[in-house]
Amino acid sequence: MKVTVVGAGNVGATCADVLAHREIANEVVLVDIKPGFAEGKALDIWQTSPINLYDTRTVGSTDDYSKTAGSEVVVITSGLPRKPGMSRDDLIATNAGIVKTVTENVIKYSPDAKIIVVSNPLDVMTYCAYLTAKIDSKRVFGMAGILDTARYRAFLAEALNCSPKDIQAVLMGGHGDTMVPLPRYTTVGGIPVTELIDEEKLNAIVERTKVGGGEIVNLLGTSAWYAPGAAAAQMVEAIVRDQKRIFPVCAWLNGEYGLKDIYLGVPVKLGKNGIEQIIELQLTEAEMQLVHGSAKAVKEVMSVLDNMKLVGA
Repeated sequence: MKVTVVGAGNVGATCADVLAHREIANEVVLVDIKPGFAEGKALDIWQTSPINLYDTRTVGSTDDYSKTAGSEVVVITSGLPRKPGMSRDDLIATNAGIVKTVTENVIKYSPDAKIIVVSNPLDVMTYCAYLTAKIDSKRVFGMAGILDTARYRAFLAEALNCSPKDIQAVLMGGHGDTMVPLPRYTTVGGIPVTELIDEEKLNAIVERTKVGGGEIVNLLGTSAWYAPGAAAAQMVEAIVRDQKRIFPVCAWLNGEYGLKDIYLGVPVKLGKNGIEQIIELQLTEAEMQLVHGSAKAVKEVMSVLDNMKLVGA
């Protein structure tokens, strides 16, 4: 069983490290365009195996996708962060070109792989990978909701002074300021969260979640990597072990929630075939409006990619 992580930066290396430590695959291949970078990260991770007592082999490759052949799952973390003075359109054009090239190589050597996209802007890069791969949309999806709900649950655990293990939550929409945390579907040990925290504090946590990524950037001067890497690894585990986990995932909608031809965060069942079911919640009118508002923002960014004509439909 082989899993590939493309991009050996902070997020990719963290994902590979978690996959190796948890023995989710026999082999984890780390690929990067920078000479020696993936090889060095993979070697460093492998040298922790005698200390942490695991058998998963980590292998590095500089832009040689033949080593990824036959991968069950491929995680794409490649892309550049937004730099000062760079417009949103510039970022989309740059990263879409990278994701397109990576996806073509992935499909060439692993035509049956499930593809998890982590590259930003997340929703539109997942769309880019889907257009490039030309495979069933159930096998191309993005990691965002697991990270966003993890932040939401972590903040709640702090506020309630309880274990984050007992908090379950659902979050929908795009990855960014328009995401839609759903307090009505948030529970603590089976108890509705609204019975344990007042509305004002809960709303503050929801707003903090929406800008959770920005909070990290402001503190570190760069984007997060431990939580995103672990979130991607959790998705890989659900697929490889056919766990049928219910996760919020950036998925291709074809009429669900009244939305069509868009990649958006929704709850799904994740198993060996990728997205095995898109779960339609009975949203209130107010919740549905928020989801549709988020979808409108995502659709605008997808249109930017369409107009660039970088990827053939």
